[in-house]
Amino acid sequence: MERNGSQIILQALKDQGVGQVFGYPGGCVIPLFDEFLNHSDISLIRVAHEQAAAHAADGFARLTGRPGVVIVTSGPGATNTITGIATAMTDSIPMIIITGQVRTPVIGTNAFQETNVIGVSRPVTKHNYLVKDLNNLPRVLQEAFYIATTGRPGPVLIDLPVDLQSLTSSAEFVEKIEIPGYDLPPKADLRQVKKAWEMTRMASRPVLYIGGGVNLAHAGEDLLRFAEAAEIPVTTTLLGQGAISEDHPLSLGMLGMHGTYTANWAMHRSDLVIAVGARFDDRVTGKVERFAPLAQMIHVDLDPSEINKIKKVHLGVVADAKDFLAEIGKLAHKVDSEPWLEEIKSIRQNHPLPNYDQAKMKVGELRPEFVIQEFSRHLKGKAVVVSDVGQHQMFVAQHFTFTQQRSHLTSGGLGTMGFALPAAVGACFAEGHEQVVCFCGDGGFQMNIQELATVRSYNLPIVIVVLNNKNLGMVKQWQDLFWDSRYASTLSPDAPDFVKIAEGYSIPGSRVGKKEEVVPAIERALTHQGPILIEFMIDPHSMVYPMIPAGKEFKDIIEGA
Repeated sequence: MERNGSQIILQALKDQGVGQVFGYPGGCVIPLFDEFLNHSDISLIRVAHEQAAAHAADGFARLTGRPGVVIVTSGPGATNTITGIATAMTDSIPMIIITGQVRTPVIGTNAFQETNVIGVSRPVTKHNYLVKDLNNLPRVLQEAFYIATTGRPGPVLIDLPVDLQSLTSSAEFVEKIEIPGYDLPPKADLRQVKKAWEMTRMASRPVLYIGGGVNLAHAGEDLLRFAEAAEIPVTTTLLGQGAISEDHPLSLGMLGMHGTYTANWAMHRSDLVIAVGARFDDRVTGKVERFAPLAQMIHVDLDPSEINKIKKVHLGVVADAKDFLAEIGKLAHKVDSEPWLEEIKSIRQNHPLPNYDQAKMKVGELRPEFVIQEFSRHLKGKAVVVSDVGQHQMFVAQHFTFTQQRSHLTSGGLGTMGFALPAAVGACFAEGHEQVVCFCGDGGFQMNIQELATVRSYNLPIVIVVLNNKNLGMVKQWQDLFWDSRYASTLSPDAPDFVKIAEGYSIPGSRVGKKEEVVPAIERALTHQGPILIEFMIDPHSMVYPMIPAGKEFKDIIEGA
């Protein structure tokens, strides 16, 4: 059957069950965009900037587990996606990025809007392709989806010259995908699982250290069964939040630089740490040689390169998180953990997260913790929360109670400001999604503020929360603590009027600066049909505590001023 390149792509998307594509048109993807007019069953979501297309696809993928798809043009269109691709790569998010390229005969001549996107994207993709022979396109598309979604997920880029989008080929899709050298991780070795259980059974102070890999594997139920059977406390990374409900008695909350005192204390005192789907990131470990200094280490990860990369472990298990947790759960039974759990309970009571009595605040000051706690109380965990990067991200991680897997979408490893609004757009295109609430700081919000146009165009029911402290809060916090409060480029006294900007996009907005205005504003927003923005004018001197300074250890924790 003769098909042109654009038709081959659309057929591949249908075969993969893709229902929506995020993109932005340009000269080198006109044939491909035109083909979408013949396929009403696949929605082409036009964003306002190519970086936002990548973040939207990322948000969709984080929520659903299915790959998000991006289509952009050549040159600047392609390079504008790089930050979004790097964000997905760092957090192991499956994505397919299709970039237009200049005509095949002029590749390498510095033609108009030509960029070597293969070279540019190679460090931040799991794999990439430049298609020069149309007959290879069906196989490349199938391989791309397979690579993006198997093993450790990640983004795969396909660069396709514009002439191939209109040329025809009779090449068919392959029946079986075989990629030399691409081997999937094995099933969990039952001997290693048994050894892991024996180490757990003999431990007096075990802790489960759960990373984003558990959410990626949809392994929350398996985690819960194991943790409850053995009565082992659980702490999570930022991307692991929601893998266990944070109101569960065994949940210690998030660990690391801005994690709870209890979680960090438990890791410091533990004699056995079972790390599953986590990579010992520096924001978790601090001074690596003093991280969990008393503990034996079990590390479970489907990427063998992560084992012993940062922290030498006593048992490394290369396996899918779900597979491992399901198997060890079959062996698990109650261990003698009562003294350990009682010790943790006492620490939790004596070292709660810092809270602030609003009545003692100065007139006109509003604490971000209070705002987020009120959202959490009203939503009862039944929401998709998308947070940007900065102080507010940590406040959300600390003070919103996450009860469901994949319910906190945020940029973890790369820390990408500007992520939240377009990622919330992507989340809205997931079938059956719950209420989407997007938390931004005044700095990050402006990095992709143009996506208010996308929100309005598709009438997406996003509650957009801007926590405005008129400064770049996290950098300012470091300047306050470690740089004698020398505010080099972090104050924003002339921040724009976000309510007026929202209204310019025909999105209703309101501004809140007093405690008594918070609950009514939240209740209005959560019952509003369509998008709405609330700007909360928060205390510009708010600090995120606890905090373990970068490169330091648990003994250096700052609990609060």
